[in-house]
Amino acid sequence: MELGIVALGDLQHDPATGRPRDAEERLAQIVDYAVVADQEGLDVFGVGEHHTLDFVISSPAVVLAAVAARTRQIRLTTAVTVLPVHDPVRVYQDFATVDLLSRGRAELTVGRSAYVEPFEIFGQDTAHYDELFSEKLELLLRLRADDHVTWRGRFRTPLEDAPITPRAAQSPLPVWVGVGGSRSSAERAGRLGLPMILGYIGGPLSQVRRTIDVYRAAGAAAGHEQDLQVGISSHFFAAASDSAASDIYPYYHEYLRPKTPGGRGFVVEPAAFEAGRARGQAIMIGSAEQLVEKIVDARQTLGIDRFYGQTDWGGMPSEMVAESIHRFATEIAPAVRAAV
Repeated sequence: MELGIVALGDLQHDPATGRPRDAEERLAQIVDYAVVADQEGLDVFGVGEHHTLDFVISSPAVVLAAVAARTRQIRLTTAVTVLPVHDPVRVYQDFATVDLLSRGRAELTVGRSAYVEPFEIFGQDTAHYDELFSEKLELLLRLRADDHVTWRGRFRTPLEDAPITPRAAQSPLPVWVGVGGSRSSAERAGRLGLPMILGYIGGPLSQVRRTIDVYRAAGAAAGHEQDLQVGISSHFFAAASDSAASDIYPYYHEYLRPKTPGGRGFVVEPAAFEAGRARGQAIMIGSAEQLVEKIVDARQTLGIDRFYGQTDWGGMPSEMVAESIHRFATEIAPAVRAAV
């Protein structure tokens, strides 16, 4: 079972000035977190892609190239690449380059995005939300398979024996599908035999199991039963104790609350936060012992092959984030690996 962390790169506002925190500093912090995770033996490091002023990472390949230069073993992925708004040729080329720079450690996790802003910025029509993703995923899989591609589709100019270069060090370059709970998305990932990462931010494990069952049933029906892999990604903080974990609530509240009247987000009350931290629930914020239990439970209930802790959110000081990563790598990960 692989264990890793994800940094989405949210840019919280400084309460003293009301202005967003420094983007240069945030990017440097995120690269430093990857270095800590690599040095201390975690398996995977991922970064998000967003196109709003609330986040600092809009170009994951660039950030992962910087991470590749400073790490040696950890796998590098996205969480997620917003494939419907991008040219799959450019996406493949960018991540093949990261794969070469990292000597075969790059991956892609592709998804449809829960945000409308990327579609507006890149001139794509949300009326074709699913069709864009489906067609571009089909092309991306062709591009990773063949160094010359002839292809025609609805949303891109044709390719005629086009040379696709550079070629990734890995053959094929790993492509995962990021799913937010949609049954149709899970079914598509299974039908294509692609590994799936499920964003798990609320509710009991039994709720997630239904989506994973759809994925596995579709994969088995398509003859991919032996190829299927599943991961989950959850909000995460490894605290020194249960009481110290409760103290994380203000950061969690700040991370998720709407930042403008009527804006995106939701308010998590203290009681809901504590309920979500309970065993069998989604929020992975607790002591090392509690998180070992919860990750092992997820492994046993869902059969997951990979777990991501979504770390570095809500304006937490970098020292706190680094401490959480250290505790994950040195206390939680060994115990989980021994248990599974």
